[in-house]
Parts: sequence; structure tokens; C-alpha cells
Amino acid sequence: MNTRSGTLLIACGALAREIAALRQANKWSALDVRCLPAQLHNRPERIAPAVRAAIRENRGRYAQIFVAYGDCGTGGLLDAVLKEEGVERLPGAHCYEFLATGPVFAHLTDTEPGTFYLTDFLLRHFDRLVIRALGLDRHPELAAEYFRNYRKLVYLSQAPRAGAVEEARRIANSFAFEFEHRYTGYGELGTRLAAWVANQNTLVWQA
Repeated sequence: MNTRSGTLLIACGALAREIAALRQANKWSALDVRCLPAQLHNRPERIAPAVRAAIRENRGRYAQIFVAYGDCGTGGLLDAVLKEEGVERLPGAHCYEFLATGPVFAHLTDTEPGTFYLTDFLLRHFDRLVIRALGLDRHPELAAEYFRNYRKLVYLSQAPRAGAVEEARRIANSFAFEFEHRYTGYGELGTRLAAWVANQNTLVWQA
């Protein structure tokens, strides 16, 4: 039997708040979570190497490692790394898909491929993760280049917050995007993580 114990979830930082809430609500005390910087979404080519580094750094400390990322623009590179490392991830093309649910996300992307998605996390940190990270505070003229293929902003909200929808609408207006709000809650994130945790507990009892 493997002498290592516990499980590690390597997750996108954009899901940190939701995963922490789910961990507490479900009393997943044996589940440790390490969130990688949400800014990696601005440079998706860096996601796979960062996930690989996190896996190798922690492999000897945990019996199981799981990844809470979609492909997130890596073009299959993340899946290639996970196959090499023998680690699974949540299925899906993007982290936003976990929250919107697969059918809704597919509908949104099919209806308008040029959609920019906001979550509660990204809305709270929009200035840091988008404006400053992309240098738009210093060179606002770059927005036309960065967002030239976007036509719409969809705000996927997880928890009601006074003024949040209006704030998201103002961001959409500032870029001349069409605006849509959808309340998603945790979507499929909670059910998928719960299924994985339950499976790990079953394997522990069988070992």
C-alpha cells in the first residue's frame, strides 16, 4: 500500500474562491489545494509547464494528484503533459465551462465565438489581472489590438453581490461589447470535484 496520504488538487487561480468554498462546505479535509496564478490565462502557453512543475514538486508528498483546469487555450499541450505525468484533469475546454456547464458554454461560444467571459473572481480583480497585466493602464490604445476579435462580454456570476452586474456592464460598455449576465452558481465544478473526491475515497478503502 502506498505510504503517502492525502490528495492534492492543482487548480487555476481563477477558481480559487469557489474551490475553497466547496472544500469547506463538503468537509474535504484530506484535500489540499494549490492554485496557480490566474494571470496564466493571459499566457496560455505557460499553463502546461507550470502544471508540470507543480506536479513534480508535490508528487512525493501525496497519494493522488488531480488538476482543475480546462484546456484553457493550451491547444492540447496541457493534456499531453498530464498524460506523461499520469495525472487526470476536469474535462472541458475552459475553466469557464465548469461554471456555465458544458451545454450552456457550447451554446454561448457557438452563438458568439468572440466572447470575453467574466466570473466573480475576474470581476473583483479586473484591474489587476486585465488592465494592469496587459498594460492597458499605460497604453489604453492597445485594447483595440488585444480585443479586436471580441464582440460580447458574458458575466458568469457565482454569488449575488450588490452592484456586481452593473460593474460588469460598465466594463462591457468601456470596450463597446454587447453584454449578457448569467447566474451560474458553481455549475458543474462542485459535482465534478465531488465525484472525483468520492472516487479517491473509494480507492483508499480498497487499498
